[in-house]
Amino acid sequence: MEVDTNPGKPSKQIGGGQVCQICSDSVGTTADGEPFVACDVCAFPVCRPCYEYERKDGNQSCPQCKTKYKWHKGSPPVNGEAVEDGDGNGVGGAQERHHKMPERTLSWDTNYDKEGSFNHIPLLTTGRSVSGELSAASPERLSMASPESGSRANYRIMDQSRDSGSARFGNVAWKERIDSWKVKQDKSVPPMSVSHAPSEGRGGADFDASTDVVIDDSLLNDEARQPLSRKVSIPSSRINPYRMVIVLRLIILCIFLHYRITNPVPNAFALWLISVICEIWFAISWILDQFPKWLPVNRETYLDRLALRYDREGEPSQLAAVDIFVSTVDPLKEPPLVTANTVLSILSVDYPVDKVSCYVSDDGAAMLTFEALSETSEFARKWVPFCKKYSIEPRAPEWYFAQKIDYLKDKVQPSFVKERRAMKREYEEFKIRINGLVAKAQKVPDEGWVMQDGTPWPGNNTRDHPGMIQVFLGHSGGLDTDGNELPRLVYVSREKRPGFQHHKKAGAMNALVRVSAVLTNGPFLLNLDCDHYINNSKALREAMCFMMDPNLGKSVCYVQFPQRFDGIDRNDRYANRNTVFFDINLRGLDGIQGPVYVGTGCVFNRTALYGYEPPLKSKHKKPGVFSSCFGKSKKKSSKSKRKDSDKKQSSKNVDPTVPIFNLEDIEEGVEGAGFDDEKSLLMSQMSLEKRFGQSAVFVASTLMENGGVPQSATPESLLKEAIHVISCGYEDKTDWGSEIGWIYGSVTEDILTGFKMHARGWRSIYCIPDRPAFKGSAPINLSDRLNQVLRWALGSVEILFSRHCPMWYGYGGRLKWLERFAYVNTTIYPITSIPLLAYCTLPAICLLTGKFIIPQISNLASIWFISLFLSIFATGILEMRWSGVGIDEWWRNEQFWVIGGVSAHLFAVFQGLLKVLAGIDTNFTVTSKASDEDGDFAELYMFKWTTLLIPPTTLLIINIVGVVAGISYAINSGYQSWGPLFGKLFFAFWVIIHLYPFLKGLMGRQNRTPTIVVVWSILLASIFSLLWVRIDPFTTRVTGPDVEQCGINC
Repeated sequence: MEVDTNPGKPSKQIGGGQVCQICSDSVGTTADGEPFVACDVCAFPVCRPCYEYERKDGNQSCPQCKTKYKWHKGSPPVNGEAVEDGDGNGVGGAQERHHKMPERTLSWDTNYDKEGSFNHIPLLTTGRSVSGELSAASPERLSMASPESGSRANYRIMDQSRDSGSARFGNVAWKERIDSWKVKQDKSVPPMSVSHAPSEGRGGADFDASTDVVIDDSLLNDEARQPLSRKVSIPSSRINPYRMVIVLRLIILCIFLHYRITNPVPNAFALWLISVICEIWFAISWILDQFPKWLPVNRETYLDRLALRYDREGEPSQLAAVDIFVSTVDPLKEPPLVTANTVLSILSVDYPVDKVSCYVSDDGAAMLTFEALSETSEFARKWVPFCKKYSIEPRAPEWYFAQKIDYLKDKVQPSFVKERRAMKREYEEFKIRINGLVAKAQKVPDEGWVMQDGTPWPGNNTRDHPGMIQVFLGHSGGLDTDGNELPRLVYVSREKRPGFQHHKKAGAMNALVRVSAVLTNGPFLLNLDCDHYINNSKALREAMCFMMDPNLGKSVCYVQFPQRFDGIDRNDRYANRNTVFFDINLRGLDGIQGPVYVGTGCVFNRTALYGYEPPLKSKHKKPGVFSSCFGKSKKKSSKSKRKDSDKKQSSKNVDPTVPIFNLEDIEEGVEGAGFDDEKSLLMSQMSLEKRFGQSAVFVASTLMENGGVPQSATPESLLKEAIHVISCGYEDKTDWGSEIGWIYGSVTEDILTGFKMHARGWRSIYCIPDRPAFKGSAPINLSDRLNQVLRWALGSVEILFSRHCPMWYGYGGRLKWLERFAYVNTTIYPITSIPLLAYCTLPAICLLTGKFIIPQISNLASIWFISLFLSIFATGILEMRWSGVGIDEWWRNEQFWVIGGVSAHLFAVFQGLLKVLAGIDTNFTVTSKASDEDGDFAELYMFKWTTLLIPPTTLLIINIVGVVAGISYAINSGYQSWGPLFGKLFFAFWVIIHLYPFLKGLMGRQNRTPTIVVVWSILLASIFSLLWVRIDPFTTRVTGPDVEQCGINC
């Protein structure tokens, strides 16, 4: 009797006969009574109906070894094959196999037992037992090396030719094809033709210009095997006029600058020179910002195809596992209730529960966060089944119950109203418990915090404490009220000791990468800020349409979602929504090499975070006119050519429907996973540990391209290793922060991390679902908003003066030129604050001195001036037309560009210079996420003093003073003085109108400006005005004859 070693799947033998590995029917026998063997090379078990279907409507080759099928006696010939009556081995059209099975290093089966159970895991840092269990279960996907726990050198790569006894094809799409074919055969209906969208191809192959990937024709045979996403170009009727206006504006700008340079103003040479320098810089800045928007695209996803291929009902899900990171620091600035809502939205996401793990990083080691998370895990047992039962959106309770909509719409269950009322009451009680914890945490006891069991809280000293890990919900230990599994929920607080550099948020994220790799090792990661909840429960599935696409997913390092916000005033006074950036700039970058990483709402490929390069792609089209701008050079080293040719050879034996990654190498030189002997294996292991750190378990996890943890590893040993990888000294003398994970060196670690991935040749994807995937909160207060912009600008300045500056880093790699333009613009935009401040000061100077930066212009010159202004307006209008951004949002963005430029960006430049030149570091300020409890937008009118307010206030006052002085002078001087005044007044009003939202922010709700702002601004404006009066007094000059020489009658 044979024992079924894999209870989750049918046994290999039924009654002594082989079972078809595709449809699970009996393989059957031939006319001679012998077992039917479809493939003479590898003897992969396939029944005759599946064999005939594959020869007629499929790839005509063995699904395992890719050898072309021969004709067998008793089966109909295809494509005019010649048939020999006496030979059943096959004739006509049979081809020899060119590439043998050892080319493939992937096994058909995972090496994990989903039915395994484990003992409860102790919390290593406190000695308390946890409330859940941690399972070593892994996604049922193909996995690479599966080392034994604790093994440092024994890596075995399964070869299908040797391990065929355990082989199982198990492809959902393949079974779908077989079933549909059998139905057609029974009904004697000819095969149906499949219609394709224009961009999906018809007949030959479809080329995705954004990824340089050719979609195999075999993917287009039926619905389940079609691409999971589609790139949709902007209609030519909208994008072509936009491009034409850009080119026209560039020409006009060149002519304008030529005129300005060749026509100086002798009596105001200094003002003219300053203005020309500023205008040249503005032109360069515009080019860097504009041309990366040349190729904007949209994308569509097909969730039904994803489910058909990887998540069929009634069968084990083959969707990839996702580890979700939530980062928090200070629970007083980032309220625990906000973090709790984010965690609850994650736990109730529409995704297989055994494929979701939530890791919460508490970088402040706050007992308040720990206790709030404990309460959240208990409330999740009631909230998650309620969300999934009634398919509610969003699944963050605070925002769900705050919706001012008809919540009964589309609800048909009679029990919904009753259960909703009960759940709302449960949530209100949950809020009371969280508020009680917050009130208790306001005053720290003298002896420090003590846990419920009487032991001191290990994180009482936030700068000197051990690492802490608590598993609140585990694979089989966390059940909801209906008895169903809940996703894993893990609390992590990394070790901190004096004398170590912890690298703020980037260091915390890298600690989560290592912890998750040891405990669950999902192949994909999602990172969220604590205030960004999942607004669309299918967001992970949207990302998987790109990540798990067999062709596109191999080259994608991350899928970035746009940031959307709640709680912003209707007029969006300070451009908090940042719509122009998210709906215009990033969509433009998606047509080149992908959007920049913006810090949250991003699904990562774990392989890309480990510093691996993407698989080399063979080009299948001739280079176009703009190949030097949009693509990389054809020049490659001989080594790269050799790798490329090897890839082409091996790719012929790889099933295109299996989403695998082909790691080229690690930059240290470790190629693939094949080792010649034990010595080379040991050398490779030492090299990996030098790169990734001294953890054999973690190093082993980095070689598992499709995730998972070793079956033999116990939860206790995994947690012990997890504590080790978050220790202070773990990253010493490794590549963490320089080549691996989140990159250090800037407070905006997101831009730097994405840039390094793009420089290696990865591409990113911008996904904008119909329902926003994530929503967060934004600081609507003026001071908080400026401080947030200051932090972003400071990070850009740090990158500008670092070795990672896009102007000189990454040449020789695979970063496209327009993508480099975008990154250069991202780092130098704070520098624009200096010419912007000077340019906004010029109108007041001109009005106070009677001089102007432009000489008297001719009719031809006036035409070029008017053309420049018209081209600026036309560019904005056409940009709004193809992007769908409203004119109010576009105008708010223009206004805040000036407000932030003359305040936050200016301070960022000087702080960055101080840090680089003098080593004076600035503190990282966490943006407040306080809720709006004092009424609608009460925070909008709250005034908080900051020195960032001084420069724009001063600009406002001196320009208003200049306008009053200029008009007074014109009134006193007569009609002829009004002509030259109009240009100066237009210039001054341009500044005042752009600063108008700032002026409203100073007035507050009661239209009262704080005294300190008034005093500082009037003082600076008075000093400035008196200085200019002293230099060039604002008095009427009368020129005439010298009375002493000529006499009175002269």
